[in-house]
Amino acid sequence: MSIRQEKVASLIRRDVGEILQQNGSNFLPGKMITVTVVRVSPDLGFGKIFVSIFPTQEPKEDLEKLRSHASEVRHELGKRVKHQLRIVPEIAFFYDDSLDYAERINDLLG
Repeated sequence: MSIRQEKVASLIRRDVGEILQQNGSNFLPGKMITVTVVRVSPDLGFGKIFVSIFPTQEPKEDLEKLRSHASEVRHELGKRVKHQLRIVPEIAFFYDDSLDYAERINDLLG
């Protein structure tokens, strides 16, 4: 990943994290949404946003609810980055199960 991609990914991670912190209760009531990783395409036109949702019994259902609000999140992101980026990347949310994986390993070892 280029330095520019890393900077844009960091900017998106910070801003989307703040947006989800402020509005997350509207998207998924009673759940905490954390942005773990952002990956941006080389042309900066698309961003994959990996999120962790806690507590969740049905991560796929929660992710679908969050995906249905992607346009609202992108709109809010556009307001925040309009002076830093020429175009606001399309965004897509993906579930980051690395914490679940680490917990399973911990259970197996302990």
